[in-house]
Amino acid sequence: MAPSVKKGLLAAAAAIAIALAAGWMWGRMHPAGPGDGFVSGNGRIEATEIDIATKYAGRVAEIFVKEGEFVKAGQVLAQMQIDVLNAQLDEARAQQQRAIHAVASAEAQVKMRESDLAAARAVVVQRESDLDNAKRRLNRSRTLSRKGAASIQQFEDDQAAVRGAAAALEAARAQAAAVQAAILADEAQVIGARSTVAAAGATITRIEVDIADSQLKAPRNGRVQYRVAQPGEVLGVGGKVLNMVDLSDVHMIFFLPETVAGRVALGSDVRIILDAAPDYVIPARVSFVASVAQFTPKTVETASERQKLMFRVKARIDERLLQQYMEQVKTGLPGVAWLKLDPRAQWPASLAVTFKETP
Repeated sequence: MAPSVKKGLLAAAAAIAIALAAGWMWGRMHPAGPGDGFVSGNGRIEATEIDIATKYAGRVAEIFVKEGEFVKAGQVLAQMQIDVLNAQLDEARAQQQRAIHAVASAEAQVKMRESDLAAARAVVVQRESDLDNAKRRLNRSRTLSRKGAASIQQFEDDQAAVRGAAAALEAARAQAAAVQAAILADEAQVIGARSTVAAAGATITRIEVDIADSQLKAPRNGRVQYRVAQPGEVLGVGGKVLNMVDLSDVHMIFFLPETVAGRVALGSDVRIILDAAPDYVIPARVSFVASVAQFTPKTVETASERQKLMFRVKARIDERLLQQYMEQVKTGLPGVAWLKLDPRAQWPASLAVTFKETP
């Protein structure tokens, strides 16, 4: 046999071996499927991402977690610098104390005015009595003067005394009215001082909320993906410090053709097989089916498939199952989602669930 022919046969044999090996690997990673009544789509494991960001501009004081660390809801993940907020809080508390003293002073002023009013009313009563006595004397003088028992001068003096008593009574009444008006003004000052106390209290509450918000906490149980900022960095409003994933909402998004999507019901059984672990079958259920078709993303299908209109489907893994295998959950892993269209069909042994909930 010629050397060139022998080399060609060896090359052909090598190519066949490579093709067979590739086919075997593809079969291991991408099952041919259970047949009619089932449909599949390619996708990736995803989870809800949460950005841990600042509410206000400031400097990052400390970050208490590392990348990849599991965290609980409410756990403090980072602390912003709060020196300015503490100073503002001290100032607001001092203003509140000053307002409280102003209330006490205004209330004392009202009490003093009320005492003045009582005294002014007593003077009014006294002046009314004086006027009454002056009028009685005037009546006696008038009677006596008509009988010649009293002089005209006495009668005129009594008339002047009546006019003086009436003027004194009007002056006393005016003084009492002035004190009453002063009381109303002082009571208004009390109301204003109390409003200042309430405003200072609201300011204290706002600053305390800002201080609490300076502790960046995990809103859900999850895992820290990566740090966006480092201690000492100054961030603007809404500046991202950490990124975490909510591992209670892990799902795979895949696409189905329009001829099939209409038959998919919410809650339908799904079996997920990851490329990285083809021997494991993960159960899931359809939690979302798009109502509008779209072209398949480039990362999902071949060029010819991308020309077709597809419907986006989301298969969610049960949260209780995720809690049991939390350490194994990783996002971004590609795989295949098998969906049962016919509820009467039985899952084949190749798609039997591997990950199950334990009692």
